[in-house]
Amino acid sequence: MERIKVAINGYGVIGKRVADAVKLQDDMELMGVCDVVTDWRIKMAVRKGYPVYGFDLSFSARMKEASIPVIGNLDEMLHAADIVIDCTPKKIAAQNIPKYRLMGKKFIVHGGEKHETTGHSFGAENNYETAIGRESTRVVSCNTTSIVRTLTALKNAGLLVKARGTLLRRATDPWESHLSGIMNTLVPEKDIPSHQGPDAQTIDPSLDVITVAIKVPETLSHLHYWNVQLTRQASKEEVLRAFGNSTRIALINYSDGLPANNTLKELMLEMGRPYGDMYEVAVWKDMLKVQGDELFYAYIVDNQAIVIPETIDAIRALTGIETEAEKSILKTNESLGIKQSFY
Repeated sequence: MERIKVAINGYGVIGKRVADAVKLQDDMELMGVCDVVTDWRIKMAVRKGYPVYGFDLSFSARMKEASIPVIGNLDEMLHAADIVIDCTPKKIAAQNIPKYRLMGKKFIVHGGEKHETTGHSFGAENNYETAIGRESTRVVSCNTTSIVRTLTALKNAGLLVKARGTLLRRATDPWESHLSGIMNTLVPEKDIPSHQGPDAQTIDPSLDVITVAIKVPETLSHLHYWNVQLTRQASKEEVLRAFGNSTRIALINYSDGLPANNTLKELMLEMGRPYGDMYEVAVWKDMLKVQGDELFYAYIVDNQAIVIPETIDAIRALTGIETEAEKSILKTNESLGIKQSFY
């Protein structure tokens, strides 16, 4: 089997997870990871046996001085690759794009960049086919991924009219909580809608969705509350069947000892998930309520993990190694252990 040669620029929160996921795919080969740091993060990549590159000659020299066995620089890594996944911090990826285009490499950026950066935003269960053979795409943010995933399930079941969501957003990534974040306060985003609703419309312009967001003093995950107008009066069972049509939505229950995000994190660790990651959207089944043509539900989003399966599917779509969304999604789900039920 021909394998896609994948390079990863940026070995941080997302980059290391993408690298691990690529290594699990039998149709992909990890050509290397590139970064600018010399601390424990890139040293873990060396420990895993990943080929390590410095961003340029200057950074490569610094990394070698720190006893990191650097193979070369970003240009050299790109020469060996078919596609590059840019996992660098917000706004940095956009600066790297001219290099990718000059070298004729397909590329994927993430939700920190604007839709206009690539002209295409990706959701595996929604618009996989439109990404096939493209030069580039943007895998949307964790929150937007969850919005598109859940609303697409309702839309495909013929149940969705409009959706209004409140997002309780983690303050920062866990590993940076000593550097930034908030304590003893809540910070609402001043703009309504918050950016996630319009961002979901970059994948599906037909979605009538408005979001508001509040930053909260925790770092484990995001929590969403949704109020959805349905096309008609429906039963709870119909809604659950609709969510069941997405292989990346898992149902959980308060009654199973999962009343909060920390308990769900503990479950992921108990299951042996790498980093305690949850790739699924975890919707509370016993909280979900249907009243006439109105639906109320809540779910948890793992801000560090949910975009990983989408990124793997985007690699297949851009390179054309798999032209059927369902087949790619199934392959990715199996490799990462994605489930519709955790127990």
